[in-house]
Amino acid sequence: MRRSEDIANRPVVKVENLGIAYETSAGDVLAVRDVSFEIFRGEALGIVGESGCGKSTVAFGMVNYLGRNGKIAHGSISFQGQSLVGRSPEELRRLRGDQIAMVYQDPMTSLNPVLRIGKQMAEVLMTHRGMAKEEARERCVTMLRKVNMPDPELVLQKYPHQISGGQQQRVVIAMAMLNNPALLVMDEPTTALDVTVEATVLDLVDDLRREFDTAIMFISHNLGVIARVCDRVAVMYAGEVVEIASVHELFANPRHPYTQGLIRCVPRLGRSKASSVLYPIPGRVPSPDNQPAGCTFEPRCDYAHESCRAKRIPLREFQPNHRVRCLFAEEIDASQWTPSEALIPLAQASPDSEPILEVDSLKTYYRQASSSALSLIGLAKPRYLKAVDDVSFSLPKGITLGVVGESGCGKSTLIKTIIGLEELSGGKIEFMGVDLGGKVNKRDMATIRELQMVFQNPNATMNPSYPIGRQLERPLRRFKIVPPSEIRAEVVRLLRAVKLDEHYYDRLPNQLSGGEKQRVGIARAFAGRPDLVLCDEPVSALDVSVQAAVLNLLAEIQQQQNTTLLMIAHDLSVVRFFSDMIAVMYLGQIVEIGPAEAIYAPPYHPYTESLLAAVPIPDPTVEQAHVRLSGNVPSPLDPPSGCRFHTRCPRRHLLPDDGKLCTTTVPPWQEAGDGHRIFCHIPLDQLRAFEPAVKMSQE
Repeated sequence: MRRSEDIANRPVVKVENLGIAYETSAGDVLAVRDVSFEIFRGEALGIVGESGCGKSTVAFGMVNYLGRNGKIAHGSISFQGQSLVGRSPEELRRLRGDQIAMVYQDPMTSLNPVLRIGKQMAEVLMTHRGMAKEEARERCVTMLRKVNMPDPELVLQKYPHQISGGQQQRVVIAMAMLNNPALLVMDEPTTALDVTVEATVLDLVDDLRREFDTAIMFISHNLGVIARVCDRVAVMYAGEVVEIASVHELFANPRHPYTQGLIRCVPRLGRSKASSVLYPIPGRVPSPDNQPAGCTFEPRCDYAHESCRAKRIPLREFQPNHRVRCLFAEEIDASQWTPSEALIPLAQASPDSEPILEVDSLKTYYRQASSSALSLIGLAKPRYLKAVDDVSFSLPKGITLGVVGESGCGKSTLIKTIIGLEELSGGKIEFMGVDLGGKVNKRDMATIRELQMVFQNPNATMNPSYPIGRQLERPLRRFKIVPPSEIRAEVVRLLRAVKLDEHYYDRLPNQLSGGEKQRVGIARAFAGRPDLVLCDEPVSALDVSVQAAVLNLLAEIQQQQNTTLLMIAHDLSVVRFFSDMIAVMYLGQIVEIGPAEAIYAPPYHPYTESLLAAVPIPDPTVEQAHVRLSGNVPSPLDPPSGCRFHTRCPRRHLLPDDGKLCTTTVPPWQEAGDGHRIFCHIPLDQLRAFEPAVKMSQE
């Protein structure tokens, strides 16, 4: 009896003073130093921090996936009481996929594209458990049902590319859980997923943890995800754990300056740029081969003292079950923090100003080739993928319009059509009184100058062979913004406007960080002093601190130049913070549009409600409605009749005959006041009666 109690109370994994080094031509470089933590059965430990902090390195070190030049330099890793350090490759192979399983950010790194899903899943059981083929198949079907996979028998027959990204991730999680592992390591498993799919996967992780009593190590840069699924949180910075505590304690009482900084960088769902400010952490994470002699965070810390530079700071107990690596943890209180550089909340633009962009019944269709015999003789009826279908809105001068929705709803196609990268199939786009009917190569130079774009991936839009200064010179010369003699001075002014200095003029793109590249992309978009800038997920690939800096920068330049912005983002907290108006898109159509504050409170479209209920919020005390969408987004090649959302709508039952009207009749636009419009059959009185999808703790 005592032995079983000891096993139950013993951590599944215990890491003590772990150091991981990489061999280089200049000698060993420590990427992880003195990391210690433990995870018990049924517990989820979150590991959070900026890129380059060593989160994934710790995970890979636990299963010896460090590559040829990586090694455990010092410390110990115990798994179920047995050391993992020094195990032979064969012993580790037997553990991986059996008692220790990993789920990666990209599910396709775990799936073989040329094998059917059923064969890949069954192989796990046949290899590690010696199961017969039929028995393994039955268990695979059972596990796919546990991860809420629709029609699991059919999924087993498919190849990975034939299912959606969310379904691929569910397959990988099901594979990881087949052998009931004692430890599940998840490395950014929801980063690439839509917010609705992400919510379902996080629910699934929580359910499986409770059902199988599995210990989970959950790595993420998203504080909202960590707050939702984890019991305890370890914050990593520059290869060290700088704070570790329960999730409620960490968010309520962060004691390390870095933890406080991360929390201040994240927009809160109920806040806007007119009522709050984001405070990015200055500087960047030091490289492993250039660490400060004392506290690694000291160069970026508002509380830095001479004693912080003297020697390494140990991880010490601040209070029971709350450890922190800071000399002044007792003195620094997040609620009493004052910024070293005061930022002023920005004024909200007025939606009553004159429209700069008017979109009327816009359609963007793609003709689909048919392989049928009739098409070969010209008798097949053409089919069209309706990416954007009958979209109308008006955008006032100086306003930011945020566009949200799941992948495939038409957001990117909408702005590509406006910018002229896609041909419109119908409707009208009028910009400053000019008809934008054609593609960009048919537009005059004055129109192109006034309408610019910031792309999601700056690498795809920068020439790697040209220095930054030359790339910023190009729009200045092409649009004749300043005389040739003043071009260099104007480039320097643009660099300073995006918080970069003159030294970046001669640097190549590969010498810049991701955040610096995005700042250059913003500088280039604003170089021609445009009236309208379209932003396609401009901060989605950035760390929270860089994201905060870029959002502040965009808002500051917008206010200085009175520029109008149309922004696409999948993070509803970012959209709420930054936008004056919001449009919610579903399957090529806008289903709700209005002022930002109106969109985030009832009445709202059932689809908007589902998005709000799914968004991860960096506050474990916030209550969210448990509204989850079933099924996948239908194909825009054959959209549902009537209301396109009716196949997934959780509120159809509110209408007579279980919402039969929704299946046959296109909904009407309902006016909720102040420019707030909802595309739904459910009467406004019933929509107003919805409980708020998000109940903030201060309310």
